[in-house]
Amino acid sequence: CCMAGFIARWNFSIICIIINLPCIHPPFPDATGYVGFANLPNQVHRKSVKKGFEFTLMVVGESGLGKSTLINSLFLTDLYPERYIPGAAEKIERTVQIEASTVEIEERGVKLRLTVVDTPGYGDAINSQDCFKTIIQYIDNQFERYLHDESGLNRRHIVDNRVHCCFYFISPFGHGLKPLDVEFMKAIHSKVNIVPVIAKADTLTLRERDRLKRRILDEIAEHGIKIYQLPDADSDEDEEFKEQTRVLKASIPFAVIGSNQLIEVKGKKIRGRLYPWGVVEVENPEHNDFLKLRTMLVTHMQDLQEVTQDLHYENFRSERLKRAGRAVDEDVVDKDQILLQKEAEVRTHNTHMHTYTNSFSLCAKMCLC
Repeated sequence: CCMAGFIARWNFSIICIIINLPCIHPPFPDATGYVGFANLPNQVHRKSVKKGFEFTLMVVGESGLGKSTLINSLFLTDLYPERYIPGAAEKIERTVQIEASTVEIEERGVKLRLTVVDTPGYGDAINSQDCFKTIIQYIDNQFERYLHDESGLNRRHIVDNRVHCCFYFISPFGHGLKPLDVEFMKAIHSKVNIVPVIAKADTLTLRERDRLKRRILDEIAEHGIKIYQLPDADSDEDEEFKEQTRVLKASIPFAVIGSNQLIEVKGKKIRGRLYPWGVVEVENPEHNDFLKLRTMLVTHMQDLQEVTQDLHYENFRSERLKRAGRAVDEDVVDKDQILLQKEAEVRTHNTHMHTYTNSFSLCAKMCLC
C-alpha cells in the first residue's frame, strides 16, 4: 500500500510536469513536524474582525476647553450634531450630567463601537465640592451592570459599557492643577485609566508648554495620583516601535489642539486654526501633541481594555464580593443571636413554670392538711 501510494504521488507529479501545471499536493501535508496550530492567530483575527470591537472613552473637564471639538477631530466624526450650549446664567445652577453617545466606526473592514461619555456641567457651579459624585456613580454603575451580566445565565452577548479610558482636560490658563483637578483624579484613579490632557495648547508658547507639563507631573507625583502608564516595549519589538513608545511616554501630559475647520495652505487642505500671525495645524507634531494622543489611544486601546478588566474591574468585583460576604456573615450572626435569645426566653419560661408548679403544689398540700 505504501509503495502504491508513493507511485501514485510520483505519477501525479510527472503528469503535472508534462502538461506544464504547478505540482499541487493534497491539502493535508504529511511533512514531518507540521501540526497546523500556526494558523490559530488567523482564526482569532477572523473572529475578532467579525465580532467587532467595543471601547468607551470618558471626557471630563471644565466647559470651554474644547472637549467636543477634540473628540470630533480624533475620530473624524460629528458626535454632537444638535447639541444645546447653555448660557452663563444657566451654568451657575447647572448640575453635572452624563451624556453617552455611541457611534459605529468602520475602517478597512474592522468595526469599532465607540461610546463617548461627556460630562457637561463639571466645574461650572460656584460650589464644585460634590460635582464629581455623579461621575463616580456612573463608573460604578457600569461595573455593577457588567458584574450582573457576567453572573447571569446568558453570557454570550455581554455588552461592555465599562469606561476604559478618561481624558481629563486641564486648563492652560492656570499654573498647574487646581484643587478640583487633584480631588477628582484622586477619587477616580483606582476606577479608570486617567490620561491628562492640556487643552488649547495654541495659547501657550513652547517654553510655557514644557514648563506647565513639568509642573503638572510634579503635582501628580506629589499628591500620589495614579495616571495611565504606557507599557514598555518588548525586547523583540522593532526599533521604530520602541522609539514611538519612548516619545509617547515623554509627551505626557499631551498638549493638544482641536479643530473641525478645513483650511487651505499651499494648495492643500488641512485641519487647523487660522490666526492673523499664521496657521496652527492640528496634525502637525511640531505644533501640538494631537497625533501622539491619537497614536497612543489607537496603539494601546487593547492594553487600556486589559488594565480595565484585570485591575480596575477586579478591584471593584473583589470589593463587591467582600461586601456581599460581610452581609451574609452579619445575617448569620443575627440569626444566631435570635436563636440564642429564643432559647434564653424558653429557659426563663420553663423556670417560671417550674416555680409556679412547685408553689401550686405546696399550696395544695397545705390546704389538705
